[in-house]
Amino acid sequence: MQLSVRYSTTYNYDAPALRLVQLLRVTPASFVGQTVLDWRIDVDSDVRLREHRDGYGNIVHMLYMDRPPGGLEVRVSGRVLTDNHAGLVDGLPFDLPPPVFLRPTPLTGIGGSLTTLIHALEHHRGGVRALLHHLNERIFLRMKFDAEATAVDTSADAAFEAGHGVCQDFTHIFIAVCRGLGIPARYVSGHLFRRDGATRQPATHAWAEAFDPELGWIAFDPTHGICTDDAYIRVACGLDYRDAAPFSGTVAGGGSQSLSVDVEVDEVRSQRQQQQQGLEGQRQSQES
Repeated sequence: MQLSVRYSTTYNYDAPALRLVQLLRVTPASFVGQTVLDWRIDVDSDVRLREHRDGYGNIVHMLYMDRPPGGLEVRVSGRVLTDNHAGLVDGLPFDLPPPVFLRPTPLTGIGGSLTTLIHALEHHRGGVRALLHHLNERIFLRMKFDAEATAVDTSADAAFEAGHGVCQDFTHIFIAVCRGLGIPARYVSGHLFRRDGATRQPATHAWAEAFDPELGWIAFDPTHGICTDDAYIRVACGLDYRDAAPFSGTVAGGGSQSLSVDVEVDEVRSQRQQQQQGLEGQRQSQES
């Protein structure tokens, strides 16, 4: 599947700022099942961008700007060719040893509610892979998606106890339980093409990757209860949200600030596919 991404982030300040420094993790890499055809970052002001890779192998851009105006817009766009590998993640250009991703973090700490779940899963039969699929489905059925329920600093345990959250919370819960069971797991940020036609989205997406000794890294999306497929674009990874967030940084001065995000992920259809879709629409119209 060929997917196109148009992603804009707009900052507004209520007073003049002195200096802006932002870290951008918005550029995907190519690996088995994901080929980046083209990708670009555009900023509506005069800034300095420096590219490098961080310790997790993510492509990172540092954005520097002196005396930014009252607002700043960063636009990201590109096309990616994806294949369905049933969640298997292979051929990454850079990776760390799996035990690195056993390290706990404040966002993936284990409290009372997750301890109970971990104990319930300790004797699950069928091996690591079966356990991971069971955990993915269990979180999907247990948690309710609620965009207003949590904040970026909500821990996995707090979200699980509340029973609702966003994709970030679903992912942190999955990771925390995996690590509690001795299974390396990491946070992944990226984009999701929604097949229900909702191409415009208010945020990027997040899911997890867990390490199976037999198959390697497998990507699970507990928000939807599935493994990733060709509708997903992998951008960055880390121990938790803070390591893979699309934007993070500081601003000197500027007073309070507001942030707005607009994401559009769509499928790029060939001319033949468009013609077939048009003919199918005409046939259905005639039948009705």
